[in-house]
Amino acid sequence: MVDSLKAEILGAIGATTDPAALEEVRVAALGKKGRVTALMKDLGGLDPEARKARGAALNVLKDEIAAALNQRKAELQGAALAARLESERLDVTLPARPETEGRIHPITQTIDEITAIFADMGFTVAEGPDVEGDFYNFTALNIPPEHPARQMHDTFYLPDAPDGAKRVLRTHTSPVQIRTMLANKPPIRIIAPGRTYRSDYDMTHTPMFHQVEALVIDEATHMGHLKGAIIEFCRAFFDVDDLPVRFRPSFFPFTEPSAEVDIGCSRKGGELKLGNYGDWLEIMGCGMVHPKVLANCGIDPAKYQGYAFGMGIERIAMLKYGIPDLRTFFEADLRWLKHYGFLPLDMPSLAQGLAR
Repeated sequence: MVDSLKAEILGAIGATTDPAALEEVRVAALGKKGRVTALMKDLGGLDPEARKARGAALNVLKDEIAAALNQRKAELQGAALAARLESERLDVTLPARPETEGRIHPITQTIDEITAIFADMGFTVAEGPDVEGDFYNFTALNIPPEHPARQMHDTFYLPDAPDGAKRVLRTHTSPVQIRTMLANKPPIRIIAPGRTYRSDYDMTHTPMFHQVEALVIDEATHMGHLKGAIIEFCRAFFDVDDLPVRFRPSFFPFTEPSAEVDIGCSRKGGELKLGNYGDWLEIMGCGMVHPKVLANCGIDPAKYQGYAFGMGIERIAMLKYGIPDLRTFFEADLRWLKHYGFLPLDMPSLAQGLAR
């Protein structure tokens, strides 16, 4: 009886052609009212020896049926996946569809807008490697060995260089400033946009993000020039002529004095609007370059001084274009890019206007 039931059920499993039919066979065999379950319930009416033998046989049957069900389920899933892949196949050698239109990523567009504004102020663009030495990323910037920024939970450390020097994925674009000061004599007037890396991930932080920093070094620069450049940038970038900008005292190891920069906004009704509305939003840090940083780069701090500031590119892009979640910048969603992206010929300039 057990052998014939086994053959019948295994035959039914093998004949199924879809998951729904397979589930029906499983319920009919092993469900609460299934045929194998009914036989298990009848064991109580047998004598001990017969119950023991019949129970062992039924347990083996249940295991064999369960194994056959799992195997057939995997076969059906594999067949369904193969059919789907076959139906969704694309011939990548075909010409692009006429309705397909490339878009410029908001980060690229924002970098172009920043570059256009600062180019009008006389800044040039400087670049540096993503993999940096400890000296450029920390030591030359007056960041002491015990500073929290050096800790493993914030910084991605890489294997040491062949000469034993420590290497990291740069945590800011400030190393570009160090490299520029080491390679050039003042006057210096640069911006340094690029990727940076920190160990963090949520709606407002990602392990990889973008920053832009500015550096000016000469004999006559003072805090007033710093404030003027930042105010001019903020009002041009956000296209708000009377945008309030305030500076709050702060601390950074590489600048002295240092300040946080806030711009005017409103949060009424849960909506963020930039302008002269009485509230404030922090967007960047800045300050006068610390004399020790100048000295570390071979520049005489008694003769030269300068200013520096930096901001997150994704952050100001989110503020300008109403993008709510930082993580979406890196999810490669074509629908998102079609919504927030820019036309290839929409090149920003102060003469023709920045994108809005």
